[in-house]
Amino acid sequence: MKKIFWILVTFVIVSIGNTKEVKAEHKDIERLLQIMYKERSKAMITMDYGQITPYYLSTQKRSQFALEHEKQRSAYIHAWGSKRNLSFIDAECKIKIGHIKRVGNKAKIFLIQSQTISYQHQGSSFNPQKFGIGTRHFLTLEQKDNKWYLVKEWYLDPLEENINLIPVSKESVTKQDLPAYNHDKKRRKYNRKRAVSYAEKYAGSASMAGNQNRYNPKYADYTYEGGDCTNFTSQVLGDPTEGGGLPMRGKWFYQKEGSVAWIRTDALYQFLIYSGYGRLITRGTYEEVAKPNKKFPQAALSQLKPGDLIAYELEGNIDHFSIVTSRDEQGYILVNSHSADRYHVPWDLGWDNKTKFYLIHIND
Repeated sequence: MKKIFWILVTFVIVSIGNTKEVKAEHKDIERLLQIMYKERSKAMITMDYGQITPYYLSTQKRSQFALEHEKQRSAYIHAWGSKRNLSFIDAECKIKIGHIKRVGNKAKIFLIQSQTISYQHQGSSFNPQKFGIGTRHFLTLEQKDNKWYLVKEWYLDPLEENINLIPVSKESVTKQDLPAYNHDKKRRKYNRKRAVSYAEKYAGSASMAGNQNRYNPKYADYTYEGGDCTNFTSQVLGDPTEGGGLPMRGKWFYQKEGSVAWIRTDALYQFLIYSGYGRLITRGTYEEVAKPNKKFPQAALSQLKPGDLIAYELEGNIDHFSIVTSRDEQGYILVNSHSADRYHVPWDLGWDNKTKFYLIHIND
């Protein structure tokens, strides 16, 4: 009995020691990740990758693929900025680690990154503009010679785009002010101001979003079931207490879960148009919607108001929705969305010259 007792005591002591060791090791991993992600944000602006290369293994293809991805997203935003006559000048980030699971010499990690990116229009005397992006990361670290290396990473990156496919317009987009909210005292069906406030409060992990960077818990999260952008758009339009207040009806509703029209892109678009809730201003390529023409002397984009929508078509199907929330000091339209989370992001950042843009006015 005494032998069993001392075996148990020894087991408990060893277990406690191992627990402390594991926790300490997790803290080391957390510190490494905090530093690595901050260095990556800096490198995205400076395009100097010397500080982040040591975090990757040169002998592993997946590790090098992850490093190359960071280089490509940096090259993309600078190329996009060049075509839009603006410069990216700073990027900062915060990460929130969801879990760390150690298996042998490897650690599997889930974390959320909230990134703030600053830019300035060429020749502008205004303060730099800022937008926020939130991304969910699944990564694997491997320990070699008492050092941790990133050997695999996946995340839905809104900046993952081919720099050779950035759309351009032969004519520059003229500066426009975003039409103001309608302040008519007459009660309106769609509350634009409240819809925009909802889009800004619940933009999730995007930096500068509200609600402590969390989605509205009243609704399911469809991020891993095809994406949450349409669900979020429906919330913005139809939430009765904080959102735009459009009445749920027909095939568009949320009852414990979203209907097909509530959560699926093409179905929501069809509902908005055929119900009369929305009106298609125009559909076209970047050049077709962004430059002035006979029908839209100040460009079709000038018709958008806060609380209106932009839908993004890829290969014949609507792939994404975003909500118009503001314009920057040069009049560039800014949008919020989910999957990935965006807060005041330039409306076409992350989309290529094959994308068709639907500009959708929500009827008051």
